[in-house]
Amino acid sequence: MIKNIINGIKAYFGSFGLISKLGLWKYFAIPILISFLTGILFLVLSWFLSDPLGGFIAKAWVWDWGSETFAVISKYFGILLILALGLVLYKHIVMALSAPFMSPVSEKVETHILGDQHKHHAHRNTSFREQLIRGIRINVRNLFRELLFIIPLLILSWIPVVGIVTTILIFVIQAYYIGFGNMDYTMERHFKYKDSIEFVRKNRGTAIGNGIVFMLMLFIPIVGFIITLPISVVAASTETVTILDKKGLILKEASEEVSKIEA
Repeated sequence: MIKNIINGIKAYFGSFGLISKLGLWKYFAIPILISFLTGILFLVLSWFLSDPLGGFIAKAWVWDWGSETFAVISKYFGILLILALGLVLYKHIVMALSAPFMSPVSEKVETHILGDQHKHHAHRNTSFREQLIRGIRINVRNLFRELLFIIPLLILSWIPVVGIVTTILIFVIQAYYIGFGNMDYTMERHFKYKDSIEFVRKNRGTAIGNGIVFMLMLFIPIVGFIITLPISVVAASTETVTILDKKGLILKEASEEVSKIEA
């Protein structure tokens, strides 16, 4: 899996240049706007909700001694909780709403990588509406699964020493589900919903590698909200198409479609 994680990270090299080479920037206008506005919204909410949430948590301490210290800790825990959950919600909202705009980008990357072979491959033809519904379905599923893991880990993160391990796990889990969403823009053309989930499970290292860079890029002030999605989608598309091609999964589906037509 380590090798796949590295490959997922290496796929980012050249992604920025590939966007310019294939003229893909025009497809990112609306997704970038969605990403930027959603990011600003969650930052504002974090600022205004941290004090009320901290005060609510502080009420759990019913003793007089240490109440001030616990109140301060509660405030910072509230900020951490809102930021962590906000980041989870942010990325899934952005990836879900951007699905219809990212699918054409992924297809152009696939055409570039496969060249003339792409003409002989069968693909699932889906509409804007179908792509949006699938994007929402995938990301809602991933959102609930991610929260199922992250919320207990956030609580455990306040335990000394254990907190270091849980913080790393939270980062890796978020990276996995980000990579999952980015890879699905390509898989949407080749696999149905359940088959896509199975494909990512078998290639979770690639998803994690893609998500790691995505997460790190988000920490770049303002610019991170703008450039992260385009670059990460191109990187994910590049690596996913490479895997599909190496494993003969695209050709297999094409052959099956041809056989059905001939029959």
